[in-house]
Amino acid sequence: MITEELRNEIRQILPELLRQDPEIQDWILRLTRGEFAERRETESRFDRVLDELRRDREAQTRKWEEYTQAQDQKWEEYIQTQDRKWEGLFQDYSRRWDEQTRKEEERNRKWEDRFDRMHEEIMALAARHERGIGALGARWGLQTEAAFRKALAGILEKSFGVEVVNINDYDDERIVFGRPEQVELDIIIRNGQLIACEIKSSMDKAGIHAFARKVDFYEKKHQRQAQRRIVITPMLDPRAAPVAQRLGIEVYCDADEVRVE
Repeated sequence: MITEELRNEIRQILPELLRQDPEIQDWILRLTRGEFAERRETESRFDRVLDELRRDREAQTRKWEEYTQAQDQKWEEYIQTQDRKWEGLFQDYSRRWDEQTRKEEERNRKWEDRFDRMHEEIMALAARHERGIGALGARWGLQTEAAFRKALAGILEKSFGVEVVNINDYDDERIVFGRPEQVELDIIIRNGQLIACEIKSSMDKAGIHAFARKVDFYEKKHQRQAQRRIVITPMLDPRAAPVAQRLGIEVYCDADEVRVE
């Protein structure tokens, strides 16, 4: 039986013996070969394990790559399917939108044509009414002027003892209208005083200037001076008032305002 003391002694001398005595080394290797693998065998086993691990890793890598490629292909197919689906939906929607737009434009064109025809008819009717009203107004204005002129002449002649003369001369010198034309003017005479009078349903700047030229024409033709120039009108263009004042023309919008001195 090996004692503890012997074990300690073997531990102390055995390393030195192994270094110095090859036979002891071989004996120890033969003795322990059944219990421990040799270095070359151990290295070979380790290399085989590494190779197996490497092959397994490569196999797993290939499987992962194949799986990834398969998933990528499935995803690409899904994306293409969805793209085709959405493209078809978009084309269908675009076609419907274009059709709806075309129908809307057609309806708008029909309404515009109808509106244009109605507008033309309304404008033509309005023009006819306007011409009718204008003609009626013109006739009414002329008739009103004539009636008022006759009434005023009758009142002045019978109540105030004045003479009312309607002058109708031919202007061959083109003084009034710039061309040869008949010129009509009302003259009121009392005690040698001469008043030129114009009765109009409406009066504007051009009318004021025309009246002034009429009076100038009368004074030149008959060699008589008008002491007053009077315009009686219910409707006076505001722009005509300063023109009348500058030309020395008295304007009355109410016959009651006229005073014959």
